[in-house]
Amino acid sequence: MASTPNPETDESAKSASSPQKSVYKDPDDGRQRFLLELEFVQCLANPTYIHYLAQNQYFEDEAFIGYLKYLQYWQRPEYIKFIMYPHCLFFLELLQNPTFRNAMAHPANKEVAHRQQFYFWKNYRNNRLKHILPRPLPEPATAPATSAPLIVAPPAAPPPAPSPVSAVAPSPMQYAIPPGSGLAKTDPRSAAVDRRKRKKDG
Repeated sequence: MASTPNPETDESAKSASSPQKSVYKDPDDGRQRFLLELEFVQCLANPTYIHYLAQNQYFEDEAFIGYLKYLQYWQRPEYIKFIMYPHCLFFLELLQNPTFRNAMAHPANKEVAHRQQFYFWKNYRNNRLKHILPRPLPEPATAPATSAPLIVAPPAAPPPAPSPVSAVAPSPMQYAIPPGSGLAKTDPRSAAVDRRKRKKDG
């Protein structure tokens, strides 16, 4: 007599023969991993740290290169808002290039990158403000009104000829004394010269 299959015993036999895959779940829902990756990515904003990684041959490890590729997800808008040092994303992009990774092993290249970063920080605000600040609008050119009749002014009388006294350029000291005043002008320099002359003569 044929026995009817029991579904409960069949499933237990299957689970015993094939190991069940366990999915790893972070105990804190990935918060710790998020903070560690954020801190590491932002460390890449420092050329000295990149130089340290190159000197200690981290860039020769294929797993580490893969990790740098994986970290490019920080360029997505939902993650980039947490970045405080945006230079790290620029260096993360450069680190995808093996030529840049090899070049950062040399101290001179580290210094060049550090200097260029400093100049960018120094001048970025001023250069950016040139393009952001509003410029004054140009004055609109006013066309002459065609409907109003033109009024011709009578010819102006010629200016009077300058008198010999007013032809001389006035001294700045004359503003305190009105022209033609009878008050004597005293120049302290000329008085000192007169005293010296008197001493020499006497």
